[in-house]
Amino acid sequence: MQWIKTIATEGHGLFVDDGSSAVSILAWIAVTWLARWTSIAPGMVCAIALFVGLALILSVSAQRRTQAIRKA
Repeated sequence: MQWIKTIATEGHGLFVDDGSSAVSILAWIAVTWLARWTSIAPGMVCAIALFVGLALILSVSAQRRTQAIRKA
């Protein structure tokens, strides 16, 4: 049964490297989906906001990772 735990841990690590980034990504997707679903913003605006938001989240995550590596 240990192999199941190992597979689950490796699978989680494969897709989720940084928990706060994963939560931020899911939250941003939810915000843009909600904005589009409630017709607050047109589709193109939501698409651009989704792209820019995800790019910023990725940038911040990479910056934090770089700083952590430099300190170590």
